[in-house]
Amino acid sequence: MRQHARFVLLYLAASGCTASPAAGPPGGGGPMPPGEVGIVTLQTEDVTLQTELAGRTTASLASELRPQISGIVKARTFTEGAKVKAGQVLYEIDPAMYRATYAGATADLASAKATLEAAKLKNDRYAALSKIEGVSKQEADDARAAQELAVAGVAQKQAALESARINLDYTAIKAPITGRIGKSTVTAGALVTANQAEPLATIRALDPICVDLTESSEERLRLRAALGAGTLKAGTTKVKLLLGDGSTYAEEGTLEFAEVAVDEATGTVTLRAQFPNANDTLLPGMYVRAVLDQAVATKAILAPQQGVGRDAKGNPTAMVVGAGDQVELRQLAADRTVGSRWLVTSGLAAGDRLIVEGLNKIEPGMPVHATEVAAGGSGSSGSGSGSAGQ
Repeated sequence: MRQHARFVLLYLAASGCTASPAAGPPGGGGPMPPGEVGIVTLQTEDVTLQTELAGRTTASLASELRPQISGIVKARTFTEGAKVKAGQVLYEIDPAMYRATYAGATADLASAKATLEAAKLKNDRYAALSKIEGVSKQEADDARAAQELAVAGVAQKQAALESARINLDYTAIKAPITGRIGKSTVTAGALVTANQAEPLATIRALDPICVDLTESSEERLRLRAALGAGTLKAGTTKVKLLLGDGSTYAEEGTLEFAEVAVDEATGTVTLRAQFPNANDTLLPGMYVRAVLDQAVATKAILAPQQGVGRDAKGNPTAMVVGAGDQVELRQLAADRTVGSRWLVTSGLAAGDRLIVEGLNKIEPGMPVHATEVAAGGSGSSGSGSGSAGQ
């Protein structure tokens, strides 16, 4: 019995040593079959390149009210924060003294006109007598000079009357523009002086409202160079606005102009956009971000983000199915993201079969079996949200 058991153990041991390998493909140790990968065949398209710039809102018009005469404020005729119209009386300065000055100037003018009339009659009479030698030539000359002096006197009194009238009008301080008026710095009974440093109040026109944006001068130069080279086409002047709470402003604005000088302290250029603001949603001084359609990239290559990786140095790379259905590694230059895709400026071309699925099972040089899959994301427009590297 013991000999029989020993024989069974030896047979099992011998059988284990001579067993065939479990690994390997059927039929022996031949080559592995091609790996299965999903690809997207790249095509060129026109892409609107958007840029997002920070800025602040500012009133399209602003007017600080200051008195042009001195006196006591008799009344304030507006409600702080209300909308006022151009020409509306906002403050009244006590006009008593200026009304008296105007009356005096009116009387002075009447007196000057009477003097002129008397001088004219005398000059006419002496001119006639001078012809028959009824008066001396000197007397006739004096009469003519007196008339001319009286004419000048009338002009002088007319100017004084006009000055008095202007000062009397200045007792009613009127709104020079239409807009919303802020808080008043004076009340009735306050003494104000002509052209004082502190304004009585400020009026701001809020519809339309302006947004001043800042853009890097280097970025602006790169854009101009690309437009000059023909790789980009100019975009539109339309601007969208993102508010501080993350919401999008309902109205679309228009880019008006770019400053002709660079700020030496910041190296930026100021751009100004204008937006409708009928409901006064935007107020001066608000921090906002504007999205501009700066340019259109013609024949652009957009690569799905899942098909773009990074090498050990952090540079963007991609795997494509090349000649002979073998995997090729490409080094890329990706300018920005557009939706869920990278805008690739070099390394990929139209017709390339970009691998987007099965990347963890392949390496350069491997044969693969490629299957077309749906491209993810939409790239009709988008903002530059960061560089993938150059």
